[in-house]
Amino acid sequence: MEDYNFSVGQEFPDVKTFRRTIKEAAIAQHFELRIIKSDLIRYFAKCAKDGCPWRIRAVKLPNAPTFTIRSLEGTHTCGKTAQQGHHQASVDWIVSFIEERLRDDVHYKPKDILNDIQKQYGITIPYKQAWRAKERGLAAIYGSSEEGYCLLPAYCEQIKKTNPGSIAQVFTMGSDHRFQRLFVAFHASIYGFINGCLPLIGLGALQLKSKYLGTLLSATSFDADGALFPLAFGIVDVETDESWMWFLSELHKLLELNTETMPHLTILSDGQKGIVDAVKRKFPSASHGFCMRHLSESIGKEFKNSRLVQLLWKAAYSITTFGFKERMAEIEEVSADAAGWIQQISPARWAVAYFEGCRYGHLSSNIEEFNRWILEARELPIIQVIERIHSKLMAEFSERREKSMLWNTVLAPSAEKRMSEAMSCASGYQVLRSDEFEFEVISPERSNIVNIGNRSCSCRDWQVYGLPCSHAVAALISCGKDEYEYTEKCFTVAKYRETYSQPIYPVPDKSEWSKANEGIGDDEQRIVRPPKFRRPPGRPEKKRLCIEDLNREKHTVHCSRCNQTGHYKTTCKSEVVKMLEY
Repeated sequence: MEDYNFSVGQEFPDVKTFRRTIKEAAIAQHFELRIIKSDLIRYFAKCAKDGCPWRIRAVKLPNAPTFTIRSLEGTHTCGKTAQQGHHQASVDWIVSFIEERLRDDVHYKPKDILNDIQKQYGITIPYKQAWRAKERGLAAIYGSSEEGYCLLPAYCEQIKKTNPGSIAQVFTMGSDHRFQRLFVAFHASIYGFINGCLPLIGLGALQLKSKYLGTLLSATSFDADGALFPLAFGIVDVETDESWMWFLSELHKLLELNTETMPHLTILSDGQKGIVDAVKRKFPSASHGFCMRHLSESIGKEFKNSRLVQLLWKAAYSITTFGFKERMAEIEEVSADAAGWIQQISPARWAVAYFEGCRYGHLSSNIEEFNRWILEARELPIIQVIERIHSKLMAEFSERREKSMLWNTVLAPSAEKRMSEAMSCASGYQVLRSDEFEFEVISPERSNIVNIGNRSCSCRDWQVYGLPCSHAVAALISCGKDEYEYTEKCFTVAKYRETYSQPIYPVPDKSEWSKANEGIGDDEQRIVRPPKFRRPPGRPEKKRLCIEDLNREKHTVHCSRCNQTGHYKTTCKSEVVKMLEY
């Protein structure tokens, strides 16, 4: 309260500063203002409480913007009359109160706004008012959601101009050009995937939380060191089977345009039916596996048993069918229901022992890591979401490019570590040579057959991970071969450097877009309007994780009144004939 002790002759830089200060004082000292006169040259107000003598009058000084207090009458006798709310605590005032906090944290929640105002000023404001203030504050800092959609065509043109070879397209629907879909892939990402990454693609979706909602669809891969590598992303108004078909169609076009031969891909997803069907149609030759993270989360939620989750992961990592069956038997001992639940999903989709493609040791996609990149931007306009991804890509590409220049090994660090461990184990093995390509490698545990011609070992580690196992290393060393020559090229430092060799360039500020887009036709400059779907009130429903082929029997409700299924007694509309007893 000491900060708001006014005095006659006190000056303020301008009328806005004075109004803001008097409003702050009224809120902090818990009295309501009744403004009698307020314009650009004078301000006259009194306490709104009947009988309270407090008055204040301020005027503008001549030939200057300065405002000064001319008179200050009486002292407050009203006491603290405004604790439950305050007329001066308007949405605009709350916006000014939270602006800096919103800049630091876009997840600053309305309930936190309520708590901070209560703590600092001792007043309680309605939740809806705090929610509106947050919406208005985000719009003031980052622009409105509507403006974000309008800027999309110009922003996409800037991406293609500053990063030649990139793909950035906006798709609209209807005569009023309502936003429907967006697809973006930077040239550096396309080049890096084709020339250096593992032939793995992870698919995933993240729900956005801005005013018009929407879903971010993404396609990511792994670099030679096993780190996340974003390939392409899209934003759709609603996530449907059709939108996944569209996204994978755009992804297929992207690869066709940039490579003569389509690589044999392994695609990882959460297994929802829309993705499964889209992969089957657009990438028929690809091996489609389910992400183990999603599968383990599903069984964890269904049966709430951490032991089952651990056994499921062990079953997934089992290299032989015998080992897989042993783990499944253990699961059945813990829970027969859980075993039956898992058996409804083909092991060819998730278990290493049965999977036909090569996952290179990655049983889970890295979509969760990509989603963490933009969690803070989920509530922002669509342009801000793209800019966050863009700036993160620029930083990561630059950092990884510089980091790789310090490496002096043949393989990327994670692969080099695995190779070193294999070489360490191989030193204790006995090797018997059968012919030019086949060897028997005897270890303390067992003997394994290694064929360096087709790069296989009976332990199956070599086939699964793409790197020679300890048995293969022992065989290669025994015949004077360089074990590094028998690793998949996508694990080398050379391929890693090639992955990040192309830079991602920044997009100029919005003020420069109009000049740069002067030569663009009207069709390309069309105004994109927001989708019709808006965020509904209340808490959003949580989406269940779904795995294809998982057809659990649903609980059927039964009516005790009419003996029919599909509804309860309380909602029964059937007419029941009463039998009279005589």
